[in-house]
Amino acid sequence: MSDRPLLPILGQEPRERSDAARNREALLEAAQRLVDRCGVDAVTMDAVAETAGVGKGTVFRRFSSRAGLMAAVLDRSEAGWQAQVIGGPPPLGPGAPPRERLMAFGRSRLETNLRHAALIQAASGAPMRNYAVYSFAATHLRYLLDELEVSGDIALLATALLAPLEVPILMQQTEIESIGIERIAAGWEDLAERVIARRRGA
Repeated sequence: MSDRPLLPILGQEPRERSDAARNREALLEAAQRLVDRCGVDAVTMDAVAETAGVGKGTVFRRFSSRAGLMAAVLDRSEAGWQAQVIGGPPPLGPGAPPRERLMAFGRSRLETNLRHAALIQAASGAPMRNYAVYSFAATHLRYLLDELEVSGDIALLATALLAPLEVPILMQQTEIESIGIERIAAGWEDLAERVIARRRGA
């Protein structure tokens, strides 16, 4: 697998007119300011329109729904994370041994999902965004497991490693069970070590 993206990085859309692109970016900037200042729950289509100085209809035409708007805000961050995986510094990016990259992936994905948990939940009504995020992460994990010559069904093993990093599970552990992040990270690393312990031909 090369280090170029196997799927389009989130946020890359069909080419649009420069004025339309500027308007979209202005709406996303307004939404991000509101998220940073008031929190995700306080962000409405009306508030974004007022902050950006446009009519609410403009926001709906660009993003269809609040979930679509939240997904677009989240995708800007997700695109940055994907870029780090594809071409950033090691060990998350290329250049480190695959085991180190695997462990860095787990830690980074855990921290990123927790940091954006509220946005991810708000964007849950945008299935295409969820599919794109999962596809990129799963493809990268399959690549690393293949590089490590792991035996077994690589696709299902990648799914097993991704599941503990999903927001519903992380929120259950951190908010309800009061499990600390370091313990969760250590548990994920232990799971990863068990997965990669069985090598092809061993």
